Amino acid sequence: MVNNISIGILGIQGAVSEHATAMTRTLKEKDIKGTVFIVKHKKQVSDIDGLIIPGGESTTISRVLHKSGIYDEILKRVERDNLPIMGTCAGCVILAKEITDRATEIEPLRLMDMQIKRNAFGKQKESFEQPINVNSFVQPYHAVFIRAPLITKVWGKCKILAKIDKKIVMARQDNFLAASFHPELTDDLRIHEYFLDMI
Repeated sequence: MVNNISIGILGIQGAVSEHATAMTRTLKEKDIKGTVFIVKHKKQVSDIDGLIIPGGESTTISRVLHKSGIYDEILKRVERDNLPIMGTCAGCVILAKEITDRATEIEPLRLMDMQIKRNAFGKQKESFEQPINVNSFVQPYHAVFIRAPLITKVWGKCKILAKIDKKIVMARQDNFLAASFHPELTDDLRIHEYFLDMI
């Protein structure tokens, strides 16, 4: 882990401030010096040691990533420095190599060997919370699902970290972490701690 770590939260949509608060708390609880800031411009991508892509609407996030030039800057940092990235909900979609329902114009980063189905658990009114077992976690994690995508399959270096029944809801590949739920909406910091340990 680097000294005086810098974590960027992509500031396009979703629970941006909640992610920032959770990561700030995580740094404090682990007694790690660091800063957390919102990434809104492509030049800011060069200043971070890790990036979190929050939920929101994946089509909008994809469009803004390209229009702002942040998309290309992220890929440059990944190629040059193996930049760690965590994507939650729509951020999970953005990390995937394949999306099953491509009716909308989404251009994902294609960084993880996984296929995603958007809104697989239903609409907003069908949101739910459920304990899940996460690999390496001693106790179950209480996950919040809101219009959540589903990881329909993984291959290559992508490894499954959590399921609901037989449905994949969390995966990791090298320095990339994808969760179909919202860890920033709980007081449990273990997902943010897990990501921090990847940096």
